[in-house]
Amino acid sequence: MIDKIYESLERAVTDIHDGATVMIGGFGNAGMPSALIDALIAQGACDLTIVNNNAGNGETGLAALLKMKRVRKIICSFPRQTDSHHFDALYRAGEIELELTPQGNLAERIRAAGAGIGGFFSPTGYGTQLAEGKETRFINGRHYVLETPIHADFALIKALHGDRWGNLVYRKTARNFGPIMAMAAKTTIAQVQQVVALGELDPEVIVTPGIFVQRVVKETA
Repeated sequence: MIDKIYESLERAVTDIHDGATVMIGGFGNAGMPSALIDALIAQGACDLTIVNNNAGNGETGLAALLKMKRVRKIICSFPRQTDSHHFDALYRAGEIELELTPQGNLAERIRAAGAGIGGFFSPTGYGTQLAEGKETRFINGRHYVLETPIHADFALIKALHGDRWGNLVYRKTARNFGPIMAMAAKTTIAQVQQVVALGELDPEVIVTPGIFVQRVVKETA
């Protein structure tokens, strides 16, 4: 019997290893799997490469992971905002590496990994420092830059409901990067608000099929 439900957040993240590449869903705080991040902090993995849209807000979630100096590198599109002080301090001190990627390119690089695409050409970033060292082409009267897929060892995402097969539905825009990150990681761990019985989710509204999810854990578990 397929049962991907984990009884605790701690057990769900126990094998995230030092040096792992970890995708973390969320657009700011919307859709961020804060409970899984807290479990990862307690677990102790370090030297991580984090893939996220931004670089943490305030003192919780990703910002707390950064504060603990567990992150070696971050790949994101929006590293600086008024309350990203932990990232700012680390970056200015030379204690974290940043790979800045425009938001559309970030999403497509993640999606490409899940779709098995080896690379794609995007016009975004051409003629800027973001294109330095990358292959460029002139296609149909426009300049393009070669972008490569982003793969991950683990993805930590947040969904509204999940069943024991790993099928997921999300709450409105809290979906954001969750579905494509689930496809791009070797192991996807979904933090859900509620675990529902198999068959309770309408197949027409399932956004992430269980084939892309290895673990489901309830927020309050």
